[in-house]
Amino acid sequence: MLRRPTNTRIAINDPTTAAHTGLKVTRAVITLFNKHKPWIETTYHGIVTENDDKVLLDPPLIALDKDAPLRYAESFEVTLTEEGEICGFRIHGQNVPFEAVVLDKSTGEGVIRAKDKLDCELQKEHTFTIQAYDCGEGPDGANMKKSHKATVHIQVNDINEYSPVFKEKSYKATVIEGKKYDSILKVEAVDADCSFQFSQICNYEIVTPDVPFTIDKDGFIKNTEKLSYGKERMYKLTVTAYDCGKNRASEDVLVKISVKPTCKPSWQGFNKRIEYEPGTGSLALFPSMHLETCDEPITSIQASIELETNHIGKGCDRDTYSEKSLHKLCGASSGTVELLPAPSSSANWTVGLPTDNGHDSDQVFEFNGTQAIKVPDGMVSTSLKEPFTISVWMRHGPGAHEKETILCNSDKTEMNRHHYSLYVHNCKLILLLRQDPSEAENYKPAEFHWKLDQACDKEWHHYVLNVEFPTVSLFVDGTTFEPFLVTEDYPLHASKIETQLTIGACWQGGNARMAQFFRGNLAGLMIRSGKLENKKVIDCLYTCKEGLDVQLPEEVASTVKVEFNPNQSSLTVEGDDIDAFDKVMQHISYLNSRQFPTPGIRHLRISTTVKCFNEESCVTVPDAEGYVMVLQPEEPKISLSGIDHFARSAAEFESQEGVTLFPELRIVSTITREVEADTESEAAEGADDDPTVQETVVSEEIMHNLDTCEVTVVGDELDGEHESLEVDMSQLQQRGLEMSSSNLGLVIMGVNTMANYEQVLHLIHYKNWHTEALFDRKFKLVCSELNGRYISNDFKVEVNVIHTANPMEHANNAMVQPNFINPVHHASVDLSGHNLVNAHQASVVPSAATIVIVVCVSFLVFMIILGVFRIRAAHQRTMRDQENGKENEMDWDDSALTITVNPMETYEDQHSSEEEEEEEEESEDGEEEDDITSAESESSEDEEGGEQEDQQGTSRQQQLEWDDSTLTY
Repeated sequence: MLRRPTNTRIAINDPTTAAHTGLKVTRAVITLFNKHKPWIETTYHGIVTENDDKVLLDPPLIALDKDAPLRYAESFEVTLTEEGEICGFRIHGQNVPFEAVVLDKSTGEGVIRAKDKLDCELQKEHTFTIQAYDCGEGPDGANMKKSHKATVHIQVNDINEYSPVFKEKSYKATVIEGKKYDSILKVEAVDADCSFQFSQICNYEIVTPDVPFTIDKDGFIKNTEKLSYGKERMYKLTVTAYDCGKNRASEDVLVKISVKPTCKPSWQGFNKRIEYEPGTGSLALFPSMHLETCDEPITSIQASIELETNHIGKGCDRDTYSEKSLHKLCGASSGTVELLPAPSSSANWTVGLPTDNGHDSDQVFEFNGTQAIKVPDGMVSTSLKEPFTISVWMRHGPGAHEKETILCNSDKTEMNRHHYSLYVHNCKLILLLRQDPSEAENYKPAEFHWKLDQACDKEWHHYVLNVEFPTVSLFVDGTTFEPFLVTEDYPLHASKIETQLTIGACWQGGNARMAQFFRGNLAGLMIRSGKLENKKVIDCLYTCKEGLDVQLPEEVASTVKVEFNPNQSSLTVEGDDIDAFDKVMQHISYLNSRQFPTPGIRHLRISTTVKCFNEESCVTVPDAEGYVMVLQPEEPKISLSGIDHFARSAAEFESQEGVTLFPELRIVSTITREVEADTESEAAEGADDDPTVQETVVSEEIMHNLDTCEVTVVGDELDGEHESLEVDMSQLQQRGLEMSSSNLGLVIMGVNTMANYEQVLHLIHYKNWHTEALFDRKFKLVCSELNGRYISNDFKVEVNVIHTANPMEHANNAMVQPNFINPVHHASVDLSGHNLVNAHQASVVPSAATIVIVVCVSFLVFMIILGVFRIRAAHQRTMRDQENGKENEMDWDDSALTITVNPMETYEDQHSSEEEEEEEEESEDGEEEDDITSAESESSEDEEGGEQEDQQGTSRQQQLEWDDSTLTY
């Protein structure tokens, strides 16, 4: 039995059945009721890709409803009403970014899709519930049924939309040189993608090429080779990162790796080059120095600082005056004889020796094994019985096994006996001193031997031997040495043979040749008889003018010990506190007290020894080296000025006082400094582009000493029989100066001020007892400082002799102009900034005869000039009379002119002649004005003719010369 459902109708139309049965059934309608709920799965899992809205569900979203009719064969037409259809899906949950959509109501198929684009980075998974509901009954959907709630899990799939980003803007690390690291530092990048694949960093890469570093996939950087601080102190690397989706980092990162030197105990914080400006006092050598011990506990420190000056002068910078002057400056008594003086007119026996030509240091003589000199007789007493001292500077290296003589006094002829000598043999210094014959023929000390390392170390050393027979004391660089061997010998036999004193070898009188030549350098060889040199003078002679100094701070004076060597070229510092030790080192300074020090390099060396608690691991501090560069001092310019040409009567030359050669001599020394121009003004004026612009030069006067002034004769040598140069010896002695003279001139020696030298030079007189044949004499003065290092200009003086004639003799010749009146020429001396005395102010008071001659000559000249003017006036009057047509024909002929002038013409005639001459000149001026007026109205041709006439007139006037060849008085 078929029941009729309510609200459901099914219509069936089967034409086949109708055809077979013959029945006509057009439609069958069945009405059903909504009795069942839709059915869906209980759980769904879905996947959606971010930036997309389609969700793939497993299983698919399909809702079933049992109220839905069955489908019959094709011949039936089934019409489903709303009952049993799925009208929609409903999602439950807060802020669910999805929606469910029915694709087919009859089949119940649906989909879930995103409302907006999803972002995996914000939410990776979504879970919510979903229900299906049918269409209900009837057109109004009454009695609508809902399915159960199913759970939906949706996972948002990621896309690689983000690039890696490093956590730090830059990375820094420090490594120690010489070490290979497993890992120096780690760089790290992150990726904002949500998925494991795209959020993971799969690779790091160093972009910078050719660097000794590598990086692994985890970002650890390590070095591929040992690094060197000297090669590269810092490496800068560029590093990038890649995620697993092969996206490169948006920005690369900078990695700085600093290379730190291996912690080596050493002195740090000082400049290797230290410049010293002359005249600036002491200069701190290590103001910022400190000792690096690498945190090793130290118990004590000892440092030795050495200033190497062996290449400067004779071992260091000293005053380069003559050895004799240095002895006086050090307080030695008189009587010292200098055997190796600088070559001069008065001491010329050292001329042939090679010397140190550079005047920056001392006068050094070289002996090459073939050279020797003979000291003139009389320089040293032949007998040295009295106490005497021998001092010498010597530089000598390991030589041959032969004797090398420094000083020798031997027989001049016949025999080869050595009376006394000083020589070197096998690094031993030996003094031979043979006693003179005496009544007792006993053995006496004759040879004193000292074995010295200094004699063969090729360095300069100062030797002083104090001989007070039978004892001999040797001082080497101020230190006393006792002889290790003293041999005895008989005194010499009596003989009348003279002796010869030689240097650099020993004279063999029997063979007439030199023997035992010296190989090395000598300087300052001195002998002084009568008195021994005291220790104070010896120390003064050896003391350097440069050296090390230290001013100990009060807070560390008690904790640190400082010791100097005698010449202050080295010092030793000892202590146990590193901070206090550093402070002392920072106060060590260099000092050069010379006004003009020797420029050049002085090497510095610091040797350090430390002791630690653990001796096995105690550190070793290497030597530190540097140098002091002493800059070139500003050289002084010594200028001599004064009267350089004057005349004196013969009587003054023959007088007891003689003639003063340098009455107004002035000695001035200046230095020239370059002043930097104002850079702003130069820029404003464009001086930088102008090659003619020069730096500003300022001349400044300075004061210093002189050690020599030499007056030499220009021309013939002095004839001691009738001329001489003299100076007041008492004035010299008062000023501590000495004088030596010869037929070439005289030399004043000694270290003294320029003012004292001026005063002494004012006292030099020239005398001549036979002036009949003398008309002039010329002299030259030169002064120097520091043994010729700085030399003045050559100041030359010419002195004329005025011969006084008898007034009754040679009356006619009295009017001849004398030739002894010459203009005074002053030395051209650059003394910028000084007001020197004008030499013209130095008037010389003439004698009575001179005045008479000058007056007569002046009167004669006046009369001659007056005659010339009168002749010229008469000639001009004649020219005016013959002016018409004869101007071009008349020439003045004075070839045979003879003029006789009466020198006794009265003053009235002279006065009237002068008035006539003035009137004539006025009339000529008026005529010249008329000529000019008329010439202005003439044509150009007349002007040319006038110019020719003027030229002829000029030539005639030039031809008019005064001819006194036939003039008689």
